Amino acid sequence: MGAKTAMVCKVGKDVFGDNYIQNFKNNGISTDYVEQTGDAATGAATIIVNDTGENAIVIVAGANMLLGDAELLKMQGALSHAKVLICQLEISPDTSLKALRAAREHHVKTIFNPAPAVPDLSPEFYKLSDIFCCNESEAEILLGETVATVEDAGKVSLKLLGRGCGSVIVTLGSQGCVVLSAQDSCPKHIPTTKVTSVDTTGAGDSFIGALAFYLAYYPSLSLEELARRANVVAGLSVQKEGTQTSYPYQRDLPEELL
Repeated sequence: MGAKTAMVCKVGKDVFGDNYIQNFKNNGISTDYVEQTGDAATGAATIIVNDTGENAIVIVAGANMLLGDAELLKMQGALSHAKVLICQLEISPDTSLKALRAAREHHVKTIFNPAPAVPDLSPEFYKLSDIFCCNESEAEILLGETVATVEDAGKVSLKLLGRGCGSVIVTLGSQGCVVLSAQDSCPKHIPTTKVTSVDTTGAGDSFIGALAFYLAYYPSLSLEELARRANVVAGLSVQKEGTQTSYPYQRDLPEELL
């Protein structure tokens, strides 16, 4: 979407790792903090998509789990000048937690996506999240409750907010999302435009990437407007096959989103 972006990660010394690094470069993403290791293979995901476009994903973390203190130390200078940090759980939770702590020290806004979700998530993750963004299945794992409707999402978002988040977004696929914040703790439903899904794989990542872009470049937007715009971007992504290949570039977006 045009944001100046750096990736902090570890890949293997293999063809997948080489391809990942080249892909970052092709998309203008800084690889200054991308490390290669001979101790593990590049992380991989096997994705199955059914006839309605819904997906199931099996993740093999590989080199992701070797990302640690040395890499975090190296990226401190860049973090100190950043506007937004995104963290998730496809690396060691301890590493994500340390990155979030560092962001808080540098007054950098944080978006945390608890994916893949774990039921015993450290309480500190909530307190360090300016925006805690999860989907319905992740919310179910975190809270042990069914999340099938907008009303369900409103109830769980209140409970997540109560754990110390600055704000919470629970995404609901074709139903849009529910948002609330410490400043306005009344859950608000942000619907999305109905589209024909071809492949929903990566829609959540598309949403979060767009959310980070708008938070960094349009910081005066309300949480509701941030989520509405991210909904639109994610809605575009599900209409094409693939994961990263389905994400729209800034040039593909309607003018009113920019």
